Amino acid sequence: MYCLKCGAQLPDDAGFCMKCGASQTKGAAPTAGGAYSPQQSSGPVLAPAGATALKCPSCGAPISPKFGEMVITCEYCGTGITLNSDGWKNIQKHTMLPMRLTRDQVEAKITEMMDKGIFKHHVHEESVMEEQTASYIPYWIIPVSARTSIVSVDALAEAGQVATTAALMGVLLGGMGGRRSLDGRGRLGSPLFLGMGSWRSALGVGGKFALPPTRFYGGMGMGMGMGMGGNTKTYQLDLNYNYPVVAMKDLTQYQPRDYAFDLSQRQLFDVSKLDKGIKVLNGDISEDLAQAQAKTLVDQLQSQKAHAQYHMIQQMHTDIDVSEGELLHVPVWFSRYDHKGKKIVFVLDGSSGAAINSMGL
Repeated sequence: MYCLKCGAQLPDDAGFCMKCGASQTKGAAPTAGGAYSPQQSSGPVLAPAGATALKCPSCGAPISPKFGEMVITCEYCGTGITLNSDGWKNIQKHTMLPMRLTRDQVEAKITEMMDKGIFKHHVHEESVMEEQTASYIPYWIIPVSARTSIVSVDALAEAGQVATTAALMGVLLGGMGGRRSLDGRGRLGSPLFLGMGSWRSALGVGGKFALPPTRFYGGMGMGMGMGMGGNTKTYQLDLNYNYPVVAMKDLTQYQPRDYAFDLSQRQLFDVSKLDKGIKVLNGDISEDLAQAQAKTLVDQLQSQKAHAQYHMIQQMHTDIDVSEGELLHVPVWFSRYDHKGKKIVFVLDGSSGAAINSMGL
């Protein structure tokens, strides 16, 4: 079959397009951006929320939810079901990333990360591996739109104001002839009494401005009202994310902060393509809860990016919208080492080979 929206070739039973994300259900309602929503919430309820046994909607195999589970993958056919306020429903958008990292490749990458740096040449050699496992970890991929308004000091305008004030005070205080500090020790360049020679030094050759010493900022600068927020500018930081939220409460070390999976490599979840020696984990975080967590984490990420980009932020406000997501099973390598009593942990994306998290280095 071919995508109803972009024409890409898809498996015959595809619920959505892997290229453009459009639903393959005829008559699905378009979103504001023109793409089709997968209508994930419109599926029939398979069983009430308190059910202790139900059947897989695809193959009919028995499924027995364990206490706390909210995301289950059928071990026979790979169909995903999730628990929400209405009860158990089929997950319409369930994908996976292929495993590409072997154990030897994991070791090579970890050795490189552990021994990186002039003082770390033998860290890996001196460490003892305590655990190394691979699992298919469920992540909710939540589309997030974040719009952050920022009010910050305009650094260029502030520097200009400092230069103008410095020149003005050089003229005024130079005319006063003040060259000695109030404490009578005869020190030149005091914050309060600077003669023309000292101000020429501050201004630089030819009158070009050079930043005054720190004492000037602490005394004269603040006294003149500089750095008090008069030179402010408003900025906008608008970003879109496909934000991953690990669907298991206990796996906080697996939660990315500023890491995005390569969704262009994802495939429809197919149990026949999984490595039989790697366990597929279920989850205990619903999509609703994942959306709430994505809002919190993206808000923190926007703040981090804003502070890295803008000078002296005075006000900041972020509006966040989330959309229906998908369940993505990612092959993840977890490795823990002991280095002279210190624990070092690596969480690697088994598909791309990149580090999702590293701790203890």
